[in-house]
Amino acid sequence: MSTLDPLNHADYIRSRIRTVPDWPQAGVQFRDITPLLQDPKTFRVLVDVFVHRYMDQRIDLIAGLDARGFILGSVVAYELNIGFVPVRKKGKLPYTTVAEEYELEYGNATVEVHTDACQPGQRVVVLDDLVATGGTMMAGVKLLSRLGGEIVEAGAIVDLPELGGSQLIRQAGIPLFTLCDFAGH
Repeated sequence: MSTLDPLNHADYIRSRIRTVPDWPQAGVQFRDITPLLQDPKTFRVLVDVFVHRYMDQRIDLIAGLDARGFILGSVVAYELNIGFVPVRKKGKLPYTTVAEEYELEYGNATVEVHTDACQPGQRVVVLDDLVATGGTMMAGVKLLSRLGGEIVEAGAIVDLPELGGSQLIRQAGIPLFTLCDFAGH
């Protein structure tokens, strides 16, 4: 394993995540990762933490969740010299798809992947910007598993533990890595 310690970078990354109060609705503290992406040094540190985490493991694919998971996932896949799979919102993929519906705080949503997104036995890491209720992450995991993918780990920049998603993912037997959390913030 690499010597890059994510614990040394968690506070650095957390300090560069902008909190937007009352967005998209009153009472929500939105954790905005765009400042991480705008600063080249911070973006490099962020990507490097994930690349170093997976570079010594046998990973075949990175799956990124729509939409901010595309940013981190595609760059990490590129750096690891492996394939990238977009897990999209319903109706956005042009080829034959499989879908998974999941519950949100206020309704349902559906994500899809192409039926040839991964092959049986391929080892997949699923990435997103944050884990809130865990619905999107679990839907992506279920889709790729249905296609025969072996889920190595789910990963995200931010964990919002009070919303229960990280606990849900771990209870489902999926290893989860998050770089920082906003517990009690």
